[in-house]
Amino acid sequence: MSSKLSNAPIEHRSRRKRISLIACAVVIIIVIALAIGLGVGLTRKGSGNNDPSSPSSAPTSTVSPLPSPTVQPTWAPTVNSTWQIVLQNPLELSSDATSITPDVEVYDIDLFTNSAEVISTLHKLGKKVICYFSAGSYEPDRPDSGDFKDADKGKEMDGWPGEYWLNLNSTNVRNIMTKRVELAAQKGCDGVDPDNVDGYSNTNGLSLTPADSISFLSFLSNATLAHKLSMGLKNAAAIIDDVLPLVHFSVNEQCAQYSECSNFTAFITHHKPLLRRQRRRRELQHRHQAHGLGRVGRVLQLLGLHHAAEYELNA
Repeated sequence: MSSKLSNAPIEHRSRRKRISLIACAVVIIIVIALAIGLGVGLTRKGSGNNDPSSPSSAPTSTVSPLPSPTVQPTWAPTVNSTWQIVLQNPLELSSDATSITPDVEVYDIDLFTNSAEVISTLHKLGKKVICYFSAGSYEPDRPDSGDFKDADKGKEMDGWPGEYWLNLNSTNVRNIMTKRVELAAQKGCDGVDPDNVDGYSNTNGLSLTPADSISFLSFLSNATLAHKLSMGLKNAAAIIDDVLPLVHFSVNEQCAQYSECSNFTAFITHHKPLLRRQRRRRELQHRHQAHGLGRVGRVLQLLGLHHAAEYELNA
């Protein structure tokens, strides 16, 4: 009996210890469960409103602005440069021409349909030349159209039969664009005007995002600066702040018609020209009355907003 009496306190202490350990384990499990629940709740809160009935917004960029390249182009247009864009037909300019109309400082012309001789003649006349090509769309009538693969193409572009949005992340597409930039350099272009880099804002069939366009423009910047060419940004207002260090001018189409000219003020703020392309005379007449311009619109015009109608020299 003495033996049982002496072991009783030990058994009591062991039982109490086990109860304490079990209680501690339960507390730990509860704490972990609360932590996980809190983490999930915070994650859902941070992801935004997933209610499908919530109004959708236009794609915006969340990428940090890219750094300025260390290499600079040989030439870039300046604020208040006068310019003319001619894309529908090649320039008819003889090699011994002594003048050209209109007598502007910069010509924006098609890369493929104009010869190196025409570009050389423009240089002799004291003009700078920006060469246009579509960087983000497939066109069926270009010399290199056969180099594109079916997998490179997305949906057909609205209003442009036979033209398709391109996958900006495709290695093949980027190789083709590298060759186009090389052709611009070989022909003597001073800069390039790559079009259709804003597929993210259109029904493109490729799930393109603003980040895709930013990456693509970074690639184009490296390709053009390898030849000391300047590069413009066509439209693409949503990513201006991200790619502004990479581009040297803006070519905008019909911003007055869509009341969006104020979206491009960053170019003027950074002393880069905004070249505004107008297609209809009545847009020039009502540009000051367009919604949202006001004083900003007038400042743009004074500091670097020039207009070019669809003026065909061969018409």
